[in-house]
Amino acid sequence: MKNIFVEGLQGMGKSTLVGRLAEELPQLRAYREGDYSPVELAWCAHMTAEEHEAMLARFGMLREEILQNTTAEGDRRIVTYTKIRTDVPDFYRAMEDYEIYNGRRTIDELREIICARYSRYRGTGGLFECAFFQNIVEDLILYHQLSDEEIVEFYRGLWACVDREHFLMLYLSGDAIEENIGIIRRERCDGEGNEVWYAMMLDYLSQCPYGKAHGYATGEDLAAHMRHRQRLELRIIREVLGDHALVLPAKAWRMEDVLAAIEV
Repeated sequence: MKNIFVEGLQGMGKSTLVGRLAEELPQLRAYREGDYSPVELAWCAHMTAEEHEAMLARFGMLREEILQNTTAEGDRRIVTYTKIRTDVPDFYRAMEDYEIYNGRRTIDELREIICARYSRYRGTGGLFECAFFQNIVEDLILYHQLSDEEIVEFYRGLWACVDREHFLMLYLSGDAIEENIGIIRRERCDGEGNEVWYAMMLDYLSQCPYGKAHGYATGEDLAAHMRHRQRLELRIIREVLGDHALVLPAKAWRMEDVLAAIEV
């Protein structure tokens, strides 16, 4: 059984595809963003044992919840902190400081962490959402401000760490990027109709080093960034992954074709 990596821009239908695959192939184990994953660390705190003990002491009222959401990896502790529901002041911000993305690690530290996890993972039957491209590519563009050529080289190095025999990416691609942004704006609102996702994305883009350097502040800028990201990810597929990836038309794929590709 292969490990399936589902990728694509926001709004391309990744969660829908992962859900359908999980239904069709219950033998797969799905890993979504925020879950403990053997390869990905989005929405997770990555800390030393000493830093973990300090968090347990600082947030003693949440000790059991933190421990229930902690996985030990050698001398490191991975905490799926977004799964903890609390109104304890500063808890989420304190844990967020230990994430590996958004410029919190140097490029060498980021490379070492990611490559080590992919090198260790030799399981099969994993179904991974946004584990190979989305969070890594965003970080490399927006915070480390690497060129496209440097990012392709980063992925050549990462690809050398991957169990290629069992790797298959399903990449959802589409040209209707502005339309997809509009759909997500309407769908991801709070109970009062506020466009929470859209406001968050614009703030994220405008406040990151790349956004500041390029004066990004509008919906058009967000769409331009997404078009750039999709072009880059498709380039990585062509130049690095090759036939270990299948590019699917977003929201127009056929499940029989997907299942046939997985079982090759």
